[in-house]
Amino acid sequence: MKTKFKIVIGVLAGFIILTSGTVIRKPAPIDLQGNISISGAFALYPITVKWAEEFKKIHPHVKIDISAGGAGKGITDVLSKVTDIGLVSRDLNPEEIKKGAFPIAVTKDAVIPTISATNPYLKELQAKGIKKEALNNIFITGKIKYWNQIGFKGAAPIHVYTRSDAAGAAETWAKYFGKKQEDLQGVAVYGDPGLATAVKRDPTGIGYNNIVYIYDSKTKKATNGVVVLPIDLNKNGQIDADENFYGDVDQLIAAIVAGKYPSPPARDLYFVTKGKPTNPIVIEFTKWILTEGQKYVNDAGYIKLSDEKLNAEKVKLGAN
Repeated sequence: MKTKFKIVIGVLAGFIILTSGTVIRKPAPIDLQGNISISGAFALYPITVKWAEEFKKIHPHVKIDISAGGAGKGITDVLSKVTDIGLVSRDLNPEEIKKGAFPIAVTKDAVIPTISATNPYLKELQAKGIKKEALNNIFITGKIKYWNQIGFKGAAPIHVYTRSDAAGAAETWAKYFGKKQEDLQGVAVYGDPGLATAVKRDPTGIGYNNIVYIYDSKTKKATNGVVVLPIDLNKNGQIDADENFYGDVDQLIAAIVAGKYPSPPARDLYFVTKGKPTNPIVIEFTKWILTEGQKYVNDAGYIKLSDEKLNAEKVKLGAN
């Protein structure tokens, strides 16, 4: 006569216990411990801080040091192994790739032209917008120096502001005109916050900023004294309904996703390492960002990458 045995599996305190008396230890979850350092683009700094805060809730023994200093600092620091990750808000050049830069796209945003909320021509500018050609003649050629050159009464000068640091935002803004950062005209100011402040304080100033330095994260409105200067994309002398997507950050994000706002100045943002990452914390942090971390992107004022793009980046990382 055959004897039938009933096996009951129970989980208690990390063990799998069989009624036969055999005890099998349950595999422990990954318990990351250690430090990593990150530096670079102001554009990526706010969302990276948020990602780090959430990641450390899962891995409390991990310390992530983050500093902003511009995309140029980010790429320099990571290639010289001063940091583990460089935050870069522009496309990498062939020389950087040759030196071992390994980019993983983690989110997307855009560079937007800005003016002060106290600009005397604010209402007209918001209704009419400004053509790309005029922006080129303000920021690149310098041919346009006064507001009356673009149809406004009075001879108020246009005060142009740009970035002093090697910045992805500046490089991307210049790329919109087929140029490089060093071709941009204007008073050079350090950092995204500095540029926003300079424009805010100058009623006839003009500059450019990443989305997160224009819109308030809670109200989702441009409420910090800097407002968007709409681009007249179809060049008809007015901002039509399908060009009027700057009212709040959600509208702007939707326009970027739909391709209504040009690219550049919309662009991908990158985590860059020196060679393909081997540090377990860097790998797990980046993998988490490409999966669970994406749920924080839109609320923080950024654009989630497409599923196809995210999958491609995970393959590059070796996370699939």
